[in-house]
Amino acid sequence: MQIKILGSAAGGGFPQWNCACPNCSGFRSGSIQATARTQTQIAFSPDGVVWFLVGASPDLRTQILSTPQLAPPGGELTGSPIGGIFLPSADVDSFMGLLHLREFQTFFLFATPAIQKIVQTENRIFDVLHRAEPPVQWQSLSPGGRLACRFGEDPSAPPTFICSPISVGGSFPDYISTELRRSLASQESVIALRFEQGAKSFFFAPSLPDISGEWLKAAASSSVAFLDATFWSDDELLSTGRGHKTAREMGHVPLSGRDGLLAQFPTDSAARRVLIHINNTNPILDENSAEHRAVRDAGFEIAYDGMEVTF
Repeated sequence: MQIKILGSAAGGGFPQWNCACPNCSGFRSGSIQATARTQTQIAFSPDGVVWFLVGASPDLRTQILSTPQLAPPGGELTGSPIGGIFLPSADVDSFMGLLHLREFQTFFLFATPAIQKIVQTENRIFDVLHRAEPPVQWQSLSPGGRLACRFGEDPSAPPTFICSPISVGGSFPDYISTELRRSLASQESVIALRFEQGAKSFFFAPSLPDISGEWLKAAASSSVAFLDATFWSDDELLSTGRGHKTAREMGHVPLSGRDGLLAQFPTDSAARRVLIHINNTNPILDENSAEHRAVRDAGFEIAYDGMEVTF
């Protein structure tokens, strides 16, 4: 399995275009040691030929153009090695990049029924995806279930990889109409995804509203776990003057504190732990900060654009 981190920041990227927080202003002035990041996006391939995206970030076009593995196959006038996209939520930063893929290209879209309904009903602009021949094909993800993905036409062949969606709680985005919201199953709003190939697996959850036994067990037992690192502290946006909600109110458990992700993640886990979806206000972006050192000392890695993981 090959995994490529195309983007590692939370919504708005880093630095954020209209933000003058200590991180963003420090990056622009050169007073902190930090690396620019685009919005969270990963790609993975079970065979090095066909690639799948997890999420579709607003930065997707630039991210694809910067990744040689995602270029059109040689000798063809048009085409793409991208076989499908998995959508973990209906957050704008999770699926807005689908509009970059409207150029008459066929692929699979994997999402819960609720997320499918939001994209297809609430946002008719995404009908442009159906112009391909054959059109984009939707596949349902059921939290608690397992989806076997196979290459080729032999239904008896072993699966190329298995996807297990896990509900992590959370809520639907504010832009969804009240009428549509009433018809949606809450457990389908935000999911983590675990992908297995043989004895190896990776877990992906850029949004974790709390420390839950179900997702925690799946993450801790994976070969690699990509975990929500949006905020360092619960009051981060309040203290930086960048918002009026706590991290938890926004659906993200903070990294720090006795009940934070660093303290609560099982210490006996053999998983490689990689923090992703880092907000521009998060002090771990400053590579000389105490928070950055605390993360590394706790055995966690910090994702960066272009990072590669192979197992």
